[in-house]
Amino acid sequence: MRLTQLEPGRVDLRGKRLLIFIVAYNAESTIEKVLTRIPKSLHSDQVEVLIIDDSSKDETFRNGLRYQQRQSDFKITVLRTPVNQGYGGNQKLGYRYAIDHGFDIVALIHGDGQYAPEELPFLLDPLLRNEADAVFGSRMINKQAARRGGMPLYKWIGNQALTALQNAILKTRLSEFHSGYRLYSTTALAQIPFEKNTSDFHFDTEIIIQFVLKKFRITELPIPTFYGDEICHVNGLRYAWNIFRSTIKARLCGIHLFYDRRFDVEAAPVAHSDKLGFPSSQTFAVRACIPGRYVLQLGIGHGNVAAELGKKLCHVTAIDFAASELSEPRTVPPFASQPTAPADISRYDQILLMDLIEHVHDPENFMDELRRKAMGRRPEVIITAANVAFFVTRIMLALGQFNYSRKGILGLGHRRLFTFKSLRSLLEQAGYKVLEEQGVPAPFPLALGQNRWSRTLLGINRVLLLISRRLFAYQICIRAQPLPDARHLLKETISSSSALRTQVLGHVA
Repeated sequence: MRLTQLEPGRVDLRGKRLLIFIVAYNAESTIEKVLTRIPKSLHSDQVEVLIIDDSSKDETFRNGLRYQQRQSDFKITVLRTPVNQGYGGNQKLGYRYAIDHGFDIVALIHGDGQYAPEELPFLLDPLLRNEADAVFGSRMINKQAARRGGMPLYKWIGNQALTALQNAILKTRLSEFHSGYRLYSTTALAQIPFEKNTSDFHFDTEIIIQFVLKKFRITELPIPTFYGDEICHVNGLRYAWNIFRSTIKARLCGIHLFYDRRFDVEAAPVAHSDKLGFPSSQTFAVRACIPGRYVLQLGIGHGNVAAELGKKLCHVTAIDFAASELSEPRTVPPFASQPTAPADISRYDQILLMDLIEHVHDPENFMDELRRKAMGRRPEVIITAANVAFFVTRIMLALGQFNYSRKGILGLGHRRLFTFKSLRSLLEQAGYKVLEEQGVPAPFPLALGQNRWSRTLLGINRVLLLISRRLFAYQICIRAQPLPDARHLLKETISSSSALRTQVLGHVA
């Protein structure tokens, strides 16, 4: 339902400053008309119009300046890029201007007049009421109105097809991804890396994706459709391909199979997910722990594992090393962060190293220290780590891809990468006896949800693990036991020899 227009007269901006940003390229015949159509209700000291002419080949800049000289109701700034920046590049400049000059809202319209400036008061309303972080003018809320407004049939069909595809991939419900009529809160804009986006026409899609990933509030409102004699500078097939590629990349980033800084909008380190509902490193650790034993859990996250062990009546001491603590460099030797094992390790029956070993700068010395602090005792050590030889990683490497991600095998915080063979070798050289090795499948339910597809893929992965765990294990799970070092073994040898000597001499006597 269309909202009621604000009353005639000045729009109450509620103390907010508005930048009306007009992107223009070869718009000499329309730019002055667009400026004239800006509602008089927005003519105030709180409103500025910014025109950025993207190195047009005609008189767009001159005509914008001419209007600026005649208009005094509100401030108009006319700029011209020294080199053509592209549709997306031009937007980056305008949004940076809005943020740096202290505007609260920036409204994007086009210099060719395709989007009606008369709708600005209507579109502003949700932002002024703090009900949205972005407002999009949609031509497809009323699809038939878009056709009546002159939208070509191929664009009408293509718009809906691409939007349906993007909604399915991103799990959104937008009526249109491809309208260029946008209003943004600059507070929200400042929190996303829009300057890393493409400078091409699919900039609009990438900024929507960033808002979706950031979970910002997006409101769509209907706008009239108008297609005149403006020249379209978009290559349709190339645009569709770029849209598809960016959307897929964003989705892969969301499930941590790919990394692209444009779609890395999470401020805090990503916590480990709950994987107790399917075969995983967490279920391996819980199964390996003996009820009633004293367990030391060292890792990053995995609070759910400690809680589950509590149900088994285990006495758990959990020490959580934040990923940021392990990645921040030190200013004194050894010049990199290294978790320190507690001194009283010898009192524990089992030690869990949950996804910790790959975050450690020097895992060899860490495992040496752990063994030394065991003081000759033999607490079982349960280690889980990502398997860099997983077949998906191998395929990516064969294709020339080695993309890190926020989580997963190639996590950004990983300082070392392991295979079954390299992790076993590390443990054996540090004086540990490997008791059990197991591979676990990829966490398909985290990527796809708990459904038949994820269950099917889990089943297939588990069968493939029987063929080759080195190739098809997503994570490595190992149970090991520290062997006493020479000092403690010598002490045991002397002690046992003394007892044996007493026994032998007693029999002789």
